[in-house]
Amino acid sequence: HFRPLRGRVPGARGGRKRTAGRAGAMEEAPAHNGSSSATGTGAASASSSASSSRPPATPEGMALAYGSLVLMALLPIFFGALRSVSCAKSKNSSEMPETITSRDAARFPIVASCTLLGLYLFFKIFSQEYINLLLSMYFFVLGILALSHTISPMMNRFFPANFPTKQYQLLFTQGSGESKEEIVNYEFDTKDLVCLALSSIVGVWYLLRKHWIANNLFGLAFSLNGVELLHLNNVSTGCILLGGLFIYDVFWVFGTNVMVTVAKSFEAPIKLVFPQDLLEKGLDADNFAMLGLGDIVIPGIFIALLLRFDISLKKNTHTYFYTSFVAYIFGLGLTIFIMHIFKHAQPALLYLVPACIGFPLLVALAKGEVTEMFSYESSAEILPHTPRLTHFPSVSGSPASLADSMQQKLSCPRRRRQQSPSAM
Repeated sequence: HFRPLRGRVPGARGGRKRTAGRAGAMEEAPAHNGSSSATGTGAASASSSASSSRPPATPEGMALAYGSLVLMALLPIFFGALRSVSCAKSKNSSEMPETITSRDAARFPIVASCTLLGLYLFFKIFSQEYINLLLSMYFFVLGILALSHTISPMMNRFFPANFPTKQYQLLFTQGSGESKEEIVNYEFDTKDLVCLALSSIVGVWYLLRKHWIANNLFGLAFSLNGVELLHLNNVSTGCILLGGLFIYDVFWVFGTNVMVTVAKSFEAPIKLVFPQDLLEKGLDADNFAMLGLGDIVIPGIFIALLLRFDISLKKNTHTYFYTSFVAYIFGLGLTIFIMHIFKHAQPALLYLVPACIGFPLLVALAKGEVTEMFSYESSAEILPHTPRLTHFPSVSGSPASLADSMQQKLSCPRRRRQQSPSAM
C-alpha cells in the first residue's frame, strides 16, 4: 500500500489525465483499498496516469459519494462546535483548548508553506516507501488518541452503573525539588482505557489494510477534535486565518506543482473519502471522491467561534452559527458544482472562505451588531467563574510579601469601578 496512487480520473473522457492534489482541495480520484495520497493544511487527493479499463462513475454513484462527503463534513463541524462550548468552560486542565491568536493566524500560512516545501524536498531526496511508513506510524498513534477522545463521551452512556472504575494518572516531570516542572499530566480511568482499546483495533485495521472506512473514522476524529480544541480568540483572528489560507490554497494549487507532487506521494488519514462505485462493488470499491480535512477544520473553528458569540449574546437564537453553517453547505456545494463544470479539482477554501465570512457579516450588518461581533473575545469565556489575573506583580522576597502584594492588586478594581464604571 505504500506506493504512488494510480488510476483513471472519473469524468475524464478518453485517454489519460492527471489531476492536481492539494491542501484544502476537493477532488475525484481512485485509490487502491482506500490508500490515497494527501497532504497540506487540508487533505488533497491526487491521481496520475490511469488505466482506461476503469468505467466512469455513474450519476447515482457520484451523487451518493458527494452527498456522503458533505454529510461527513457537516457532522464534525456541528458536534465539534457544540463540544467547543463545554470545552471553553471546562475546569479540567487536560481539556483546555488551544487559543489561536492573530499572530498565530498570520504565521500559519507561512509555516504551512514551509512544511509543504520541506515534504516536497523529502520526497524528492528520500524513498517514498520509508517516509510513508514513518508517517503512517505517526498518524496511527495520533488517530488512536483522537478517536478515543471522540468516542469517550458516547461510550460512557453504554457502561453499566456497576462498572468498576479506577483512576489513573500519567505524570512526566522535568527537574527536581522546587524547580520541578510538569511536562505531561494526564488523568484517565478504566472507561478511557476501554475506549483506547477499541480505537486501537481501528488503528491496526487502518495500518494493515488502509481501508477507506478506517480512514474516515480517523479523519472524522481529527476533524471533530480540531474544531473542539482549536479556538480562535476573536472574529478578526478568524478573518486573518481564513484569508491567509485562502491565498495559500490558491497559490500552491495554481501557481506551482509542489502540491501536486507531495499529494501524489503522501499517504495519511487526513482526508475523507467515499467510493463512487459503492453500489456496484460494495465495500471493495476503489473509485473515490475525496475532501481534505483542512476544508472542514479551518472553516469549522470559525463556525464554532460564532456559536460561542451567539451564546455570549444570550438571545437563545444562534443566528450566526446557523448562518455560517448554511454558508458552509453553500460553499461546499459550489465547489462540487465548479469542479464538474471545469472537470478539474478545485481548492475548496476558494469558495468556503468568502461564504463563511461574508454571510455572517451581512447578517451582522443587517442587525447592527458588527461592533459586538468584532469586539467579542472568546478567551473571556474560559473559566468564567474564576477570577482572571490580568496584571502580574513583580515582587521579590518571601511568599508572605507576594501574598500581600496580590491582596493590594485585587483591592484596586473596586476603587476603579467606582471612578469609571464604563471602563470595566
